[in-house]
Amino acid sequence: MVEQYISRMEVLITVRHMPFNLVKAVKSTHRNPANRILHIIGLPIYATGITLIVGYFLNLNTNPIAGLILWLVAVCLFSIGHKIEGNLRAMTLIILFKYLESRKPKLKLIQY
Repeated sequence: MVEQYISRMEVLITVRHMPFNLVKAVKSTHRNPANRILHIIGLPIYATGITLIVGYFLNLNTNPIAGLILWLVAVCLFSIGHKIEGNLRAMTLIILFKYLESRKPKLKLIQY
């Protein structure tokens, strides 16, 4: 009985691709001059923090606590900038997940 049902049902799988332009998304979420300045200040702090954290795990005798503090300061600067601009949901991780999600083919099942 189940086999008859399956044989009668046709399922068409289509791949739907929604384009997502990462550069356009970043430009559109960093329009406010205060947000841009906070990002310019925060970027080297962010990079230094990540470098200190990674350096600790590579036995380069760096201070991971200082790295974590620097990273958190930078993330706070980024968050304040996005709060000023009114697009707090436009943080890097959210944009990155949206980009990765758009690269994955979407399956749409159509039953006849």
